Amino acid sequence: MWLTKSSIGRKVVMSVSGLFLIFFLLFHGTMNLVAVFSKSGYDLITEFLGTNAVVQFMVPVLALGVIIHIVYACILTLQNRKARGNDRYDKTGRSDVQWAAKNMFVLGLIIFIGIALHLTHFWDKMQLKEWMGHEPANGFELIQYYFSNIWYVVMYLVWFVAIWFHLTHGFWSSFQTLGWSNAIWYKRLHVIGVVFATIICLMFAFTAIAFYLQSIGVWPSVGNIWTLGQHAAL
Repeated sequence: MWLTKSSIGRKVVMSVSGLFLIFFLLFHGTMNLVAVFSKSGYDLITEFLGTNAVVQFMVPVLALGVIIHIVYACILTLQNRKARGNDRYDKTGRSDVQWAAKNMFVLGLIIFIGIALHLTHFWDKMQLKEWMGHEPANGFELIQYYFSNIWYVVMYLVWFVAIWFHLTHGFWSSFQTLGWSNAIWYKRLHVIGVVFATIICLMFAFTAIAFYLQSIGVWPSVGNIWTLGQHAAL
């Protein structure tokens, strides 16, 4: 099959699965941001996600997308290394290549470790428990617990930085692979990719920092700024 056997086909699969995951990150980041301002709003969202049939169907689809993206990334990296041989160590004439482009596999590895950590901290205690017929943990309380620990905050921030670099390159290169690239749109997609990646990662980073500030008493109203439409003081 062309999508699985040819190099171009694999890149197309990488691009489509990558764009799918990017928009999931946008949703996930927005959802996390809600937790900063409203515990009741966040609880309402998690309750909806836990009972909605469409969402339950999309969870394994998302997991499959992540697996496909990782597997194809490994395959393409190994193929490129084999094809280039010792030339991959030659940096002459490649000063225009972005740092993120040169280190996508390493960034992907850091992101993979972060995903494993995140699944252990949240998915394992929420969705998995619910699927197994047990009472799931409260997502808001888990966020409070993990982001009250400065070491977890630092690890997650490193993860978010890796995601930022990965997205800034992955966003525009995905559209380029799919054929949406010319002299004009090449530059535009670069800018859009940086803006998009920055918004997503700032939402995640802001959530982690806000909950840490709550834990040390600097911003005690985190999660209670709005309560089901009622505004509270900052």
